[in-house]
Amino acid sequence: MAITLTAFTDQAKWEGCTWSVPSVDELANAIAIIAVGQALHVAKILHGAGIAGKPTTKGAIKGATRLLTSSGNIAHRDGWMFQVMSWLAAQLRTPGALMNTPHMIHAHKGLDGLQVSIDGADKVTAVVLFEDKATENPRSMVRDKVWPEFAEFETGENEHLIAAEVALLLNRAGHSDPQQAVADVMWSQVRRYRLSITAEQSTEETQSQLFKGYERIVPGEAIRRRAEVFEVVNLRKWMDDLATLAIKKAEALATSD
Repeated sequence: MAITLTAFTDQAKWEGCTWSVPSVDELANAIAIIAVGQALHVAKILHGAGIAGKPTTKGAIKGATRLLTSSGNIAHRDGWMFQVMSWLAAQLRTPGALMNTPHMIHAHKGLDGLQVSIDGADKVTAVVLFEDKATENPRSMVRDKVWPEFAEFETGENEHLIAAEVALLLNRAGHSDPQQAVADVMWSQVRRYRLSITAEQSTEETQSQLFKGYERIVPGEAIRRRAEVFEVVNLRKWMDDLATLAIKKAEALATSD
């Protein structure tokens, strides 16, 4: 298993999981396949489909290697890999939800991820906005960067951007009328948030400090506030080792020119 999820013990103010990586080799392999542009293939594997690998060109391998290389800013490379980890974790936790695939460039401007749930009548029941942060200073990142972004989304100023992303995701999923489905959305009722972040520890006490203020920024029921922690020591070294292994995995995927 590439990632294992362990639910928080105290979920009064938010819901969440601590991530662990039982097999770095499996995680590197999944990241490599996504880096060559085959995220949907990985999703099928995660959900139990016994399928063979897809053809992969040398050009795709070169592109994957660029994604997995720091290019002068190691935080951007690590941020991209963490977004992939976040997507993998979300796939494992909510296999039936609609979800966009990881971005294929570093430092992409916009939502880190988006998840949409619909009911049997094709009505949108939840829109989850992802924020993924691979950082060595988690509390200051949450307080100074994430909370202001969530607060801005709560004002509704960016609903047109979210609406466009939701309509596109619904269209890709074969929804009969994506634009009408978006037009019928009561944003204050369906909008939810999912913050995924790195930290050296993930205990009830550290979670309480790390996510302090979440219920003030995003009021309402705890289901509106998702919190995820990847427990990792020496983040940059760990990510660098992961990237090196993922590049080797990607190179092994080449099947044609």
